[in-house]
Formats: sequence, C-alpha cells, structure tokens
Amino acid sequence: MNSERLLERFLQYVKIDTTAVEESGRYPSSDGQFELGKLLVAQLNEMGAADVQVNDFGIVMATVPGNVDGAPVVAFNAHLDTSPETSGANVKPNVIRDFDGKDIVLSGDSSQVITAATCAELPKAKGKTIITTDGTTLLGGDDKAGVAIMMELANHLIENPDIPHGPVRLLFTCDEEIGHGVDHVDIDAVAATVCYTFDGGGQNMIDQETFSADMALVTVTGVNIHPSIGKGRMVNAIRVASDFINAMPADVSPECTDGRDGFMHPYVMDGGVAQSTIKVLLRDFETNQLVAYADQLNQLADEVAAKHAGSNIDVQIVKQYRNMAEGLVSEPRAVSLAVAAHEALGRKPDLTIIRGGTDGSQLTEKGLPTPNLSSGQHNIHSPLEWACLDEMVAACEVGVELVKQWAQA
Repeated sequence: MNSERLLERFLQYVKIDTTAVEESGRYPSSDGQFELGKLLVAQLNEMGAADVQVNDFGIVMATVPGNVDGAPVVAFNAHLDTSPETSGANVKPNVIRDFDGKDIVLSGDSSQVITAATCAELPKAKGKTIITTDGTTLLGGDDKAGVAIMMELANHLIENPDIPHGPVRLLFTCDEEIGHGVDHVDIDAVAATVCYTFDGGGQNMIDQETFSADMALVTVTGVNIHPSIGKGRMVNAIRVASDFINAMPADVSPECTDGRDGFMHPYVMDGGVAQSTIKVLLRDFETNQLVAYADQLNQLADEVAAKHAGSNIDVQIVKQYRNMAEGLVSEPRAVSLAVAAHEALGRKPDLTIIRGGTDGSQLTEKGLPTPNLSSGQHNIHSPLEWACLDEMVAACEVGVELVKQWAQA
C-alpha cells in the first residue's frame, strides 16, 4: 500500500470545502462537492479505472474490473460532504509523524487542545502518523478519510492485477451529513451483491447496527398582537414552545443516554410570537420505539396546548433512516466475510453499533446490504478532529482482503 500517496490525496481532499448546507434547496447542497467529485473523476481516469462517471447530482461511480469469473460485485462507499456543525472552509491540516502520544495544542487557536482525557484513542496513536486541524475548522476526515482509502484501494488493485477479486464498484455520495446521501443513487446501476462504507472511527471495527431515525417537526402557533395591548389576548408561541421542550423527559436525551439507549433530542428552535418551530431527533435501535416517541410527543402537544388557550401544537414525523441490522439479515455474508477479512490479516474485529447513521443505513434499506468499516476518524465534526494515517492504511488492507474473500465466496 502506498501510504504517502494515500496521505497526499487525503490532504488534497480536506482542503476543498464540501460543507453540506441543510437549507440550500439543491443537490448537492454545496459547490465544493461537485469540485471534489470532478477531481476524483480525473484521478480515477488517470489510474485506469473503468466506467468512470459523475451524474448531475454529483454522485461519482467507477469500477475496477474483476479478474475472477463469476465473482460477486463488491461496492465501497464514502461521502464527499462534511458536517455543517463546524466550518470546513480553509482547512489547514497539520501532519504529525512519529506522534509522541501527548496532548496537542492546535496551532491556529491555542485554546483548542486535543487531550487524552477527552479522547482515549489519542495516546494509542503514539509512534504513528496523525493529521490534525489547526483548531479553527474541522478536518473533514469524516468522510474524506474514507474517500482517500477508496482511492488508494482502487489504485492498489489496478497496480496489482495478481490480487484475485471480482468487479469492485466505487460509489462516492453527497450530502450524507444532512441525511440525503443516497437520494440520487441508482441501486440497479451499482449492481452489487454487497457494499461497505468506509465511514467509521479507529480501526478493526465492523458496524453492523445503526440507530433507526425519524425527525419530528413541531409547529407551535400562537396569537401575535402588539405587546401594549397583549393582556389576555397574546399567546406567545415562544413561551409555549419552551414549555413543550421543558415537558419532554430529560432522561431520554443524548446527555443522559448511551449504549443501546434511544433518545428524543430537540436540536433546532426557531420562530417568533405568532409561530415557532422545534426540530426533534428521534433515535432508537428498535424501530418500533420511534412510534412510541412520536406518540409521546403528540400527547405532550395536547397537554401543553391545553394550558395555553388559543395555542395549537402540531407534530409531523419525517422518516429518516432505519437500523441496518434489519436488512443485513438478508445477506449474512456481508458481516461474516468482513470478520474473515480481518482475521486473515491477524486482526481481531470488533462488531459494533453506531449511535447514528451512515449511507449504509439507507443503502441497506434499499436492498444493498452495507455494513460500515473503520477509516481512522477521531473527534469528528469538531475543531479537535484528527485522523490516523496508519489506521487508514489498515483500512485499505481490509478492503483488499475483503474483495479476496468475496472472490472465493
């Protein structure tokens, strides 16, 4: 594996601002995703990949032709966008070789410090090559680490035609961070038996479960009138919305849950006296529990509105994604061969769950079984984000072994 080429590409990719923009009203939601996609197309053509294409929505696909007759098509996926939670503009990556394992004061903002106390993985990277931000932006390892891994994996397979494998499909998606990663993916065109996302942390993890997810849009309607004559007439939607949030159970929140616990999470509140809106994330590993959460919100809406005569609270549920475990049962080899690939490399895989979702959640729901694999990401969506080159190389090695395992399946 060419680790320096992998690093060079990763550094090139993170410098392109591909921040997803939730309210843009277009797809992809930012021009940088088109820019990165065009760069990938050029590099894929240069390395000799086949069927390289980008559609009108910025979705990039390519193929490394197989050399084993009848072997299943294996796809790999990564997303081009980065989270809107922290700026992805003017990223200044900092490469630290032979890392000493100690806390890191970031060069662009000395108040930003990556510490072992807040990131247990940091001291484990001692002696490795890591890449940090300068503390003023995120890094974009989620998921440009995955993008770089896929590009190096494809390049390595093309350069080493003696490695047995079936057709390998490369799929790069947009706007995953705002829940639209696979909106414009043609599953029939991917035409794969299985897919793997490179969109996980650390190394040697196989994510086989995700949350199931909905979003509740709560619209609170009040009565607006000039405050000078508001007595007995005004119904302030902001106050009603605040009461609604306060009525939500505090112990069913991200602040109070972990492991397999689900939650209801009000994360955006907007509006004024006449009308206010609240967006609430509903998350649980048991899909049926999302119905219970929705019922609970509707009950709270009735109770709170009754306390504020003249108000109305409407709850609309928007489906987002479903636990990939529900779909992986249709193709158990998706996980078992990933386990075999790690074991063939002398590694012990860790079968894990994600308190979130990936493009793999929706790809699996659409009929393409898609577990998630490690890609060396750490502290994602944050100015304290960092990535580990050694773990990215390890992910490339897993990818090579995976396609070999499928060629024998």
